Amino acid sequence: MTMNQRMKEVLEQLPLMTDDLTNLSPQLMREGMDEAAERMPAVEEVADVSDRTMDLSGRTINLRIYKPEKTEPLPAIVFYHGGGFVAGSIQSHDPVCRVLANRTGAAVLSVDYRLAPESPFPAAVEDAYEALKWVAEHAGSLGIKKEKIALAGDSAGGNLAAVTALQARDREGPNVCYQLLIYPSVGFLERHPASMTENAEAPLLPAKLSGWFQEQYIQNKEALNDPLYRPMIAEDLTQLPGTHIVTAQYDPLRDSGRDYAKRLEEAGVPVTYKLEEDMPHGFVNYYALVPRANEAFEEMCGHLKDALYGDQ
Repeated sequence: MTMNQRMKEVLEQLPLMTDDLTNLSPQLMREGMDEAAERMPAVEEVADVSDRTMDLSGRTINLRIYKPEKTEPLPAIVFYHGGGFVAGSIQSHDPVCRVLANRTGAAVLSVDYRLAPESPFPAAVEDAYEALKWVAEHAGSLGIKKEKIALAGDSAGGNLAAVTALQARDREGPNVCYQLLIYPSVGFLERHPASMTENAEAPLLPAKLSGWFQEQYIQNKEALNDPLYRPMIAEDLTQLPGTHIVTAQYDPLRDSGRDYAKRLEEAGVPVTYKLEEDMPHGFVNYYALVPRANEAFEEMCGHLKDALYGDQ
């Protein structure tokens, strides 16, 4: 199967698609992602959107909360944005989080974790886990159900969701009821994965850019073998929450998500896996422009909704 034609057309219109993004400064890359979100058509209205700050250990980070209805308490999704650990923000993924809230009927809490190279690994990991703890501890005042908190993230955010689920298990809480990992960067089983070779020049995330992101985030080579960077190599993946993993055919990270799904299944974790055969990395951000991307995103939301409301 070839890449979706409408997706191709949208990518051809992107101003930076022919440029080497590794030549940009992290700040310019961040500004570009935020501006792209602002240009998205028909951004959905949500019943209530509010910004909060979280006082964590020696630092304060931002949180944006989306509630699709006034009824409380609601199940919740703690969301970690993508951007290679270098770019992305609550603003860049604001359109996606709005859709996520409306389609799942859950509160979505988008975490503005620290970015590299200013704050390299494990800063984002620490923020991701401590944000989950803060949300669980303040569940009552936030109007959410403490026992119904799911994790979700795309790309680097998928990595953070996965390692946060591991930390929550190992540190005996907070309870995580489900995780949605969207084309996650969770490490590879093979030294030379096929997806990295086949998609070396893929749109949105060519292999060179993926490597550059890693160099910004991992500034101590020992961290390359840390399961909190590469959950794929964690010895024990048992007792993790139910998981849905989505990958894209035209993505260097394709085999990462696929093999993580296999490892979770082998560990006895309830897991479902979906390869979007005609999509590239990052397709969810284009849900409003590409009908197939929207269809795939709607299916992901369905998995989350079933997990959060299925036994009620």
